[in-house]
This record gives sequence, C-alpha cells and structure tokens, in this order.
Amino acid sequence: MKQSVQNHFQNLSCPSKQIQYEAYQSIMDIKKKPVDWAYEVWDELVNELSSPDPHARSRAAQFLARLSISDPEKRIIRDFSGIWAVTYDEKFVTARHALQEIWRIGLAGDKQFELVWSHMEERFKNCEGEKNFTLVRADLIQSVKSLSFYRNDDTRSLMVEEWIESIPDEKNRKKYWSIWRRKMT
Repeated sequence: MKQSVQNHFQNLSCPSKQIQYEAYQSIMDIKKKPVDWAYEVWDELVNELSSPDPHARSRAAQFLARLSISDPEKRIIRDFSGIWAVTYDEKFVTARHALQEIWRIGLAGDKQFELVWSHMEERFKNCEGEKNFTLVRADLIQSVKSLSFYRNDDTRSLMVEEWIESIPDEKNRKKYWSIWRRKMT
C-alpha cells in the first residue's frame, strides 16, 4: 500500500474533523477502481463494523462495499452480514450511509449481485415498520437503479416497477417513480 493511502487511513483517527473528512473523501475516491491493497485493511474494517463509534461503523461498511471489486477471494460474501447489519444501525445516519453504498457489492460478481439483490428486495418489501422507512425505500430504489446502470443490466426493471406499484401511498409512489425514472449521469 502506498504511503499516501496509509496516511489517509491514519488520518481517519485524527482529532480534526476536517482532516478526517478529507481522508474519508480521498479513500472513497481511490476505491472507484480495483486496488491491490484491499486485504491489508480488510480485517480491520470488518472489526470496525461493530465499533462503538458510529462514524467508524459507517466508514467501514462503505469502504468494504467499495473494496468488494478488489476482492478475488470473495471475502465480501462471508462478511456481508456484518455490513448489512450496519444498514439497520441505531443511528439512522450511519445506517443510511451504509445502505447508500451497499449496492456496490453487486458490482463484484454474480454471486455478490444475487446476495445484495435478495437483501434489498426483502428490505424494500418488509421495511414499513422501520423508522424513516420511506427514506429507506427511496435509498433502495436509487441503489437498485445504480446497480442496474453500472452493471449495464436492466433485467430486473419490471420487478422494481412492481415494487413501486405495490406502494399504497400515492405521494410515496410518485417519489419512488421519480427516482427510478431519473436519468443517470
């Protein structure tokens, strides 16, 4: 791992929130393409999923989701349940950040896609009792849209449209349709 990347990970623990944020942004940008150092930080990130610090839990889930494209051993399948658990975090902002990134795991391969898809589908259909469930559903629609776009695969579009049509509340249904129909850039 390059020293600059190591520095970014170290800066996540810096007392300065600005330095922490800059380190976070740098790491997120780095992981848009496969990297050769994923396993150097993997186990530490898995441990952070259960950290008492909600920021650490959120970052760990997001980083692991992005690192899944750099995971030829498919560790992400083994560790998925820990990441998915963060999407139910007691702190909604932590849960939401994890949920907004988890779709990226589906870019790592077909098994990973099926794993993420099945969890997102079940969550969409059964999240109504959750706090802020309308936001959860909106994030899930956006996640499925992003996953379909980046995989260049719209084979499940009809299923998503059925999800949306199953929503009895017209206002929310319109909101979900606007997300689903919005052009990706």
